[in-house]
Amino acid sequence: MTLDTVKHASGTPDAEQPWRELGLKEDEYARIREILGRRPTGAELAMYSVMWSEHCSYKSSKVHLRQFGEKAPENDALLVGIGENAGVVDVGQGYAVTFKVESHNHPSYIEPYQGAATGVGGIVRDILAMGARPVAVVDPLRFGAPDHPDTRRVLPGVVAGIGGYGNCLGLPNIGGEVVFDSCYQGNPLVNAGCIGVMKHEDIHLAKASGPGNKVILYGARTGGDGIGGVSVLASETFDDSKPAKRPAVQVGDPFQEKLLIECTLEIFREKLVAGIQDLGGAGLSCATSELASAGSGGMRVELDRVHLRDATLSPEEILMSESQERMCAIVEPDKVERFLAICEKWDVIATVIGEVTEGERLEIYWHGEQIVDVPPRTVAHEGPVYERPYARPSWQDALQADDANALPRPADAEELRAQVLRLVASPNQASKAWITDQYDRFVQGNTVLAQPEDAGMVRIDEESNLGVAMATDGNGRYAKLDPYTGAQLALAEAYRNVAASGARPLAVSDCLNFGSPEDPDVMWQFAEATRGLADACQTLGTPVTGGNVSLYNQTGETAIHPTPVVAVLGVIDDVTRRTPIAFAEEGQLLYLLGDTREEFGGSAWSQVVHDHLGGLPPAVDLDRERLLAEILISASRDGMIDAAHDLSDGGLVQAVAESCLRGGKGARLVVPDGLDAFTFLLSESAGRAVVAVPRSEELRFTDMCGARGLPATRIGVVDGDAVEVQGAFGIPLDELRAAHEETIPGLLA
Repeated sequence: MTLDTVKHASGTPDAEQPWRELGLKEDEYARIREILGRRPTGAELAMYSVMWSEHCSYKSSKVHLRQFGEKAPENDALLVGIGENAGVVDVGQGYAVTFKVESHNHPSYIEPYQGAATGVGGIVRDILAMGARPVAVVDPLRFGAPDHPDTRRVLPGVVAGIGGYGNCLGLPNIGGEVVFDSCYQGNPLVNAGCIGVMKHEDIHLAKASGPGNKVILYGARTGGDGIGGVSVLASETFDDSKPAKRPAVQVGDPFQEKLLIECTLEIFREKLVAGIQDLGGAGLSCATSELASAGSGGMRVELDRVHLRDATLSPEEILMSESQERMCAIVEPDKVERFLAICEKWDVIATVIGEVTEGERLEIYWHGEQIVDVPPRTVAHEGPVYERPYARPSWQDALQADDANALPRPADAEELRAQVLRLVASPNQASKAWITDQYDRFVQGNTVLAQPEDAGMVRIDEESNLGVAMATDGNGRYAKLDPYTGAQLALAEAYRNVAASGARPLAVSDCLNFGSPEDPDVMWQFAEATRGLADACQTLGTPVTGGNVSLYNQTGETAIHPTPVVAVLGVIDDVTRRTPIAFAEEGQLLYLLGDTREEFGGSAWSQVVHDHLGGLPPAVDLDRERLLAEILISASRDGMIDAAHDLSDGGLVQAVAESCLRGGKGARLVVPDGLDAFTFLLSESAGRAVVAVPRSEELRFTDMCGARGLPATRIGVVDGDAVEVQGAFGIPLDELRAAHEETIPGLLA
């Protein structure tokens, strides 16, 4: 077979090429020919196909994502924003923290263990590439119906992959969520986040500048296990009529990644790199084109120098492979020897595969023959931009008119008690310990809060006790009812969770999971959710620092609920002042902060008791969210509260049940004037939290709330061994614990 060189392509303009099979549209293929002034070589076609895929190019979402920059709030803490491997914020004392959330949805459905494991590996390398030591991971997960046979296939594999990879790396898994809904049947969402820490002067960026500087590929050998990988899998809809793409799922080796991390951190300490990029989606196609595009523009690569696991791989396959545990560094010539010596010390393969050039072209050679000659920006940053048509769905008004507030409510206290127990035992509200116990949450010894706390928290300085907290949230049911409000509720809940732990929210990363962008209904959901999130971030002063868009999350014609997952990072000056959720001391006074209204649209109660989705989600008051956060942070810092728990899915009774079980103490509750027991216990009004106040601090705490204008209602006391609602019912903690803890093991063990 004749090698398809640039010279050969120029002389054979009419040669048939598999552009359609590689996921390109006819007009996209025509655009490539226009850019090059000829047909592309096979290697060039491979590069454009993966880099112009939906997953890598954001071609359907770019026009909406611009709002995150246009509406970005002023924030002195932001050091690196959108456009790099991950965002970076200043957390004080000379420390910078980088964090990001991404998706690995489609690969995790096809091959649950490896799909989830390599999702963790990929996000960790993104954080490493910024110059930081990874210190913790989080995993927001969504699965289909809990009793569906395929959930029993996918969930255990995903959980084992996350635990297996993260535990081997020695990274604590401190947060995330597990949500079940039949809309995710056949299309689970496996999102992964990572936090990294460094000093300000250690920040690294992905660019290749300095003609003569060497391009070094280091890490694992390149194989055929990730060809096309997430770049192709995540850019089309699952369809039973198409063959499964198992070979496209990457295979991870966490022990190789651990060596790569330590090797890279030593390289950073000796200041040996001028630019660096991890190899994730689109592999070498991405790393070379993005480094060249962000730098001086010219690069020459000798592709036959790449170390292979499979000697039969073609140049196209090497460029498309998404084999894991690989990095690409730009190194000055006089530092190459030391760079290679450090790699050898850590038993990491490293090869000089090229150099930065004076020109403005990315040139790739195979055994001396030129197979790529492209302007790198056209590959990496100037792909297609689609303004997809979108319109409010014809069914949206009817969905919102089907008001959940009108659903039949419990007739008496006995029925209310039964419904509360049903709610606490439901898969989404039940304890996830069967899952999270498979993750090491305390390795490294710096974890101070982890699941099932409101936010995960790690100490980053052992002398000062400086720490950071992170929470991820997203309610697809709310977003289905109103995507604008649903996205804002996701941000508000994560923001509130961070504040409830005592940390000050700083910045946001997001993972926007939606169906096919070719469906105007879905694009309307995406446009509304993006607009809602951008507006809310502007009001709360929390800039979006980066993230991920995952589209085509549907099977056939059935799309998932729009699911914007929002991660909020916060900083706390002293982790010893953190606030847990546990009610641990009898006699503590319970206060409900915020206003409770009849808001049941998209609620856990409407789902569990009535299998219903309709109406409007809870209203959002971002000014109230900011005030609530300020009160929670001040009260935590000044020792006015011993426990705090945000109110969200399942309402007050769910939060109280979790706090009682966490601390092993009961609670006696009194329904406030103006509320009935049902609304008091089960409403999902936003902007609320329940706190436990020591009696000695009650006056100071209530004076603070009154002075700031935050409603604070005394609703009970920590006492006994049951959750009792005065005048209604009581549930012993033993009964509550059995209901809460037996569900998930019963479904999955």
